[in-house]
Amino acid sequence: MEIERWERSEEISDAEKKVIQETWSRVYANCEDVGVSILIRFFVNFPSAKQYFSQFKHMEDPLEMERSLQLRKHARRVMGAINTVVENINDSEKVSSVLALVGKAHALKHKVEPIYFKKLTGVMLEVIAEEYANDFTPEAHGAWTKMRTLIYTHVTAAYKEVGWAQ
Repeated sequence: MEIERWERSEEISDAEKKVIQETWSRVYANCEDVGVSILIRFFVNFPSAKQYFSQFKHMEDPLEMERSLQLRKHARRVMGAINTVVENINDSEKVSSVLALVGKAHALKHKVEPIYFKKLTGVMLEVIAEEYANDFTPEAHGAWTKMRTLIYTHVTAAYKEVGWAQ
């Protein structure tokens, strides 16, 4: 599997880590609503991703998705995992360990194709940039782009480690 240029993890500078943490603190204050917005847009833009969720895979209406307790629960889990990564951004071993657990669970238990992490992190950046436009400066966008790559490369590394072959 050839690695695209953007998939190579670039070092996140201390200044960028600070920007990520500052931006995230505002986002995480509304974690459930933002998480739900991210998942709804993800499922609307990539409906094939719903196949992995028996509880809401047949939902088409974004309002119905928004009211789904299972979708809200998953949104909180996604946001919680990202929060753990952001909180531990200065501890590369902790970040790697958290994302490896996410990757292994999604590869082995849920059988989710890894490309969905690239798509989900892209949607995450779009939603954050729109909902927090005043905080999402070009500097923040650059820092979050590196964070997106970090998340994706660590998660997919876990897929490779468990011998994902789909």
